[in-house]
Amino acid sequence: MSDKDDDKVRLDKWLWAARFYKTRALAKEAIEGGKVHCRGERCKPGKEPKIGDQYVIRTGFEERTVQVRALSVVRRGAPEAQLLYEETADSVDRREASAELRKAGALGLQTDGRPSKKQRRQLQNFRGGQE
Repeated sequence: MSDKDDDKVRLDKWLWAARFYKTRALAKEAIEGGKVHCRGERCKPGKEPKIGDQYVIRTGFEERTVQVRALSVVRRGAPEAQLLYEETADSVDRREASAELRKAGALGLQTDGRPSKKQRRQLQNFRGGQE
């Protein structure tokens, strides 16, 4: 997967090529926002990832710990992009456990949908009259 021009690649470009983020701008924004860590420290978008480096990447609810296996500056299909990194077994277990909690509804409000007309009137009365 690694070509001669892939020896030096920016971290934001690698994250984009590995399909963690849809655009390079989003990858750069995530790095600057502290969602990408290497050895427990925040990274910069211009950092050059090396084969064997380990990164902790947060996207949405998920936090992945991945190890760089190959470098690429070209965004290809998902099967090829997955060859660029390897997720640790501990990271997979944590992600699956948190997904199960989310599916069970343990991490948020569970509603039955929109309130009925009667429930809306009750809410308005509770809040202090007509709004």
